[in-house]
Amino acid sequence: MTRYPYDGVDLRKNPEAYRVGRGEQGVFHAEPYKSELLPLWSFKNEASARESSAAIFDKFVEYRESGDFVGMDVAKKFLQMGYTRAMRYAKHEGGDKSRPRENPDPEKEKCAVLFHEKWRSAAEDSEYLRQKKEHRERNG
Repeated sequence: MTRYPYDGVDLRKNPEAYRVGRGEQGVFHAEPYKSELLPLWSFKNEASARESSAAIFDKFVEYRESGDFVGMDVAKKFLQMGYTRAMRYAKHEGGDKSRPRENPDPEKEKCAVLFHEKWRSAAEDSEYLRQKKEHRERNG
């Protein structure tokens, strides 16, 4: 199991410990953000995915407005993870990669689309991109 340099670290108090990883890397190690976002994360059905993706994007905006890059990045990763997990369940019975579906589950595909839209909005946000560049220049 990969050990993250910020395991056990409060990243709100110590944002310099956070490293921007690829994809969804580190999302379950990024406290206190994981504890704030995980309860909002759901793709059980279209209604829950709509509510969840909107709530997580709202947190992204809240973090952006407070200048909290780490929070923005973790929220973006939760949106990305909503998309990838919903697509996995759309294409594989029970989300099990060894049990591909003949035809994708249309409900899970709708969930994936909702998360994808919010994820891309977050990933392409100009303030997010500016802060990401600054964070990397300062902290690697």
